[in-house]
Amino acid sequence: MMNGLAGARGRPRVGILGGGQLGRMTAEAAVGLEIEIVILEREAGSPAGQVVGPAQEIVGDWRDEAARRALAARVDVITLESEFVAADALQWFVDHGTPVRPGPLTLRIVQDKLLQKQTLAAAGLPVPPFRPVRSRADLLAAGAELGWPLVLKARRLGYDGHGNAAVESPAQAAAAIARLAGSADPADGTLDLYAEAFVPFAGELAVMVTRGLDGSLAAYPVVETVQQNHICHEVVAPARVPDAVAEQARTLALQAVAAVEAVGVVGVEMFWLADGTVLLNELAPRPHNSGHYTIEACRTSQFANHLRAVLGWPLGSTAMVAPAAAMVNLLGTRQGPACPRGVERAQAVPGAFLHLYGKREVRVGRKMGHVTALGETPAEALERARQAAGYIEW
Repeated sequence: MMNGLAGARGRPRVGILGGGQLGRMTAEAAVGLEIEIVILEREAGSPAGQVVGPAQEIVGDWRDEAARRALAARVDVITLESEFVAADALQWFVDHGTPVRPGPLTLRIVQDKLLQKQTLAAAGLPVPPFRPVRSRADLLAAGAELGWPLVLKARRLGYDGHGNAAVESPAQAAAAIARLAGSADPADGTLDLYAEAFVPFAGELAVMVTRGLDGSLAAYPVVETVQQNHICHEVVAPARVPDAVAEQARTLALQAVAAVEAVGVVGVEMFWLADGTVLLNELAPRPHNSGHYTIEACRTSQFANHLRAVLGWPLGSTAMVAPAAAMVNLLGTRQGPACPRGVERAQAVPGAFLHLYGKREVRVGRKMGHVTALGETPAEALERARQAAGYIEW
C-alpha cells in the first residue's frame, strides 16, 4: 500500500538506494513514465543525481537512520540498484511504513550466494555442485568430493570477479582462503565461503526477468555474455544458441525468479554446457549489465519494466524492435579524471547508441559507459557496437 504521497502529487515517487549507473538509467526511464525519482547516495552529483538534480538527491548513507527517514518521508516505494544493501536496513523501511521492492526476504536469500544456491537447489533447479566452506579442512574435503580445480567464493559482496578465487589443487587452498577471508583463521570454522565445482561451459547466457507485484512474469530474450577477467565485455541478443537451449534457459530463469519471490527486474546468469545442458549461475535482484541493450532494442526497457513492477503497474512488452542487438561495455584503462574523447565519432556509427555514465574518475576495469547497436544479424550488431566503442578513449 502506498503511503499517500502519490495521490497528493498526482504521480508516484520512487526512492532508489544508490546513485550509480543503474540508478541513472532507471531515472532516465522514469521521465517518460511521469515517475519522480529520489536518490539516496553518499556523495553529491552521483551519476543518477546528475539526472534527477540536486533537489532530488539526498546525500547520505543507508546505514544512517536519519538518511533513511529523509528518504522514506519523500517517496511511495523504495527500490535499489545493488544487492549489497543490508536486508535489515530494508526491513527498517518496511517496519516504518514504506514498501521496499524487491523486499528484505528476497535480499536475504540473494545477497548470500550460498543461501541463494541452496534455495535454487531446493526448488529443484540445476546449479553447479557446491559445498559450504567454514575451514581449510572443508575446502580440501570439497576438492576431494567435487574434484580439482574448483572455485572458492565469498558468500557476500562479490561482483565483477571480486570475491572469487580459482583453486587448482590442495596446495593453493591456503592462498585462496587468505585472498578471500583476509586474516580469518582457516582452521577455526568461521570462514564465510563456499566452494563450487568448476564448470567447463561452452558459453555464458543471461536472461532479464521482470516479476510483477501480482506474480506476473515477463522474460526478455536470452542473450550471450562475453566475460573477460570476470567482467562483462559484450552482450549479444538474441543468443546464438540452438532453440532448445534458449527455451531451457528462459524456463529456468522464470523458475529461479519465482523461487526467490523477487519483485522487479532480476538478472539471471547461466552456464551453457557443450551437451546442451544449462545450469544456473547467479541472480542479481535489480537491473543488470546484460540487460542494458533493452533500452534501444526492446519495446520496454528493463529499467522501465523495473519501475512498472515496483509500483504494481502492468508489465510492458519485452519483444525486440530489431532482429538483433549487441552491447559493448566501455571500461576504464587508466587511473585519473574522466575525459572521454571520440564521442562524436562513436555517435556517427549507424545504428549505434552511446551511453556515458557521468563518472568523474576513471579506474582500470571500471564501467564508464556502454554502446548498444542494432542490426539485421547478431554479427552485424556486434560489429557496429565494437566500432563505436573503439572510438571512445578516456
